[in-house]
Amino acid sequence: MSLHEAMLYEKQAETKVKCNLCARRCLISDGATGFCLVRKNEGGVLYSLVYARAVSAGVDPIGKKPLSHFNPGAQVMSIAAAGCNFRCQFCDNWMISQDREVAGRLFPPAEVVKAAEARKCQGISYTYTEPTIFMEYAYDTAKLAHKTGLFNTFVTNGYMTPEAVRTIAPYLDAVTVDFKAAGDPAFYKDISAVPRVEPIYDALKEFKLNGVHIEITNLVIPKIGDSMDKIKKMATWIKDYLGKDTPFHLLRFHPDYKMTATPATPIETMEKAYMTAKNAGLNYAYLGNVPGHPAENTYCPNCNEPVIKRSSFEVTQWNLNKDMRCPVCGREIPIKGKLHPSGGAFPYALF
Repeated sequence: MSLHEAMLYEKQAETKVKCNLCARRCLISDGATGFCLVRKNEGGVLYSLVYARAVSAGVDPIGKKPLSHFNPGAQVMSIAAAGCNFRCQFCDNWMISQDREVAGRLFPPAEVVKAAEARKCQGISYTYTEPTIFMEYAYDTAKLAHKTGLFNTFVTNGYMTPEAVRTIAPYLDAVTVDFKAAGDPAFYKDISAVPRVEPIYDALKEFKLNGVHIEITNLVIPKIGDSMDKIKKMATWIKDYLGKDTPFHLLRFHPDYKMTATPATPIETMEKAYMTAKNAGLNYAYLGNVPGHPAENTYCPNCNEPVIKRSSFEVTQWNLNKDMRCPVCGREIPIKGKLHPSGGAFPYALF
């Protein structure tokens, strides 16, 4: 396996290294790996074990990320490398995120960009696993992507250092930050093995400072992660620190991995969460994993006109004027980029 020297680490005494990429800031002994399992100390030098090695690649509609206010209808080349800095018991990609064997197919940055262009994608998304822990791979790919006119997006748990945000931000156009259970610290410790949630909020502030488009998701899990008080608190934080126009996607839980006995979230609970977010002052709340629900649509916050209609990941009706304004009242709707009529294709995998 070829090794690629890591970014953002410090040499310590006794050939140990401190990784400053994710918020765990692992102190790694010689010959050991960090919590993510894919960053290894060899003789006092930290290496990425997954550089240019993708475990999954395919073309997705951007709505799958989900990004609703960023280049709607666009198609993105989605790539992932092995590993994660969380241990979520409900992970739906656990086969590639939790595997102790470092798997992957050689897929260098230049080939990723070439594959995206050949399939007429408008951008590249670093997703499925946690892009923070394959930062070197994402960074080099994102730089090349920008040179060819492609945009870049992260789908991330947000558990990264401010240094990591500042490193990738010049080449990152949009980020989807995925919360679970409205950021409940006890849930994060017990269900995802995450010691502190505060670094996620710090990273979000850093993304905002660096001008990256932000959308937030929150997984609503029956009984252990469906507190309306906590959802209200999260929506209020988003409004106060990121802005009331920040899209907030409330995602329905479905059983997976070690939580197959937990049922899917009731639609009634999802609708309560949606209204809680709206009542907290957010202009753009959405329901995810509820295909066909009216809360997939974008509504004008001034007159409630449905300005963008969706079905799952697909834009089915576009009612905005050319200058992104509501056709009824003229209210500007904050969409970054433009509508891409090529959207709506079903996702398909390269490998």
